[in-house]
Amino acid sequence: MHLEMRHLRYFCAVARELSFSRAAEQLHIAQPPLSRQIRDLEEELGAELLDRGSRPLRLTPAGRFFQIQAQQMLDRMSEVQAATTRIAGGRRTWYAIGFAPSTLYGKLPDVIRQFRLAQPMVDLSLYEMTTVQQVEALKAGRIDIGFGRLNFDDDDVVGELVREEPVMVALPVNHRLVKHKRIRLAELAKEPLLLYPAKPRPSYADQVLEMFQSRGLKPVIALESNEVQTAIGLVVAGLGYALVPQSVQNLHREGVLYLPLGEPGVSTPVIMNRRRNDESELTTYLAEMVRSLPTSMRSMAQRG
Repeated sequence: MHLEMRHLRYFCAVARELSFSRAAEQLHIAQPPLSRQIRDLEEELGAELLDRGSRPLRLTPAGRFFQIQAQQMLDRMSEVQAATTRIAGGRRTWYAIGFAPSTLYGKLPDVIRQFRLAQPMVDLSLYEMTTVQQVEALKAGRIDIGFGRLNFDDDDVVGELVREEPVMVALPVNHRLVKHKRIRLAELAKEPLLLYPAKPRPSYADQVLEMFQSRGLKPVIALESNEVQTAIGLVVAGLGYALVPQSVQNLHREGVLYLPLGEPGVSTPVIMNRRRNDESELTTYLAEMVRSLPTSMRSMAQRG
């Protein structure tokens, strides 16, 4: 047996009604085949989803988890089907943007908002992904444009430097180094570093490590996390410091201070990635919007 959408629909109906008879009536099928389908689903998953001995019927912990995931998949599939129908009928156009999480604290939300207002007939999809994942998604056609922080040498993808963003240090408010106006990397190298993202690599984490290594320093890595929000939360908890793009200051959290580095010119790029030779109207329009930002830089980082 392979999981099919009908198995998800059947189970969600039973989980919602907590009754095989009511779920069968809602689904317009007989109760015995519905019960059999749920049994088959449980055998395939290797988990009991329903506590059949209870009255009324109850979900097991595994069942509650599976219900949430299954409903999300059903909702997403409904969105995909509706969008596909609109696009096939010529009423809508689908466009997908990938973005590294930290780029969302800068000007990108404004760009997305303006793009949606200017293109009301476009179904816009947004996907959080690292630069590595963006390059793969661009080549596979899963996204149309991406915003990341790494340069990649790939014949099929072109990267354009949007801006160089200063790097700052995020420290707990009670850290002994917050008394300084600027903090040098040599001082930070002795403190526990909260590094992100942990995977996949290469990523912004490698840029951070290079900041130390290029100066003959070796940081003390305390923990690695996959999200910048998690890293900041760990800073608040007093577990160490994090080096973050300047725009992350817009992630307002009590218990954290952002201070500039003592070394001048320590920065991380924001790169706009797109397929080589993609001159589609929407990609051209969005790229021009990004270039028109006051903080944009016109220099190109061509790859391949």
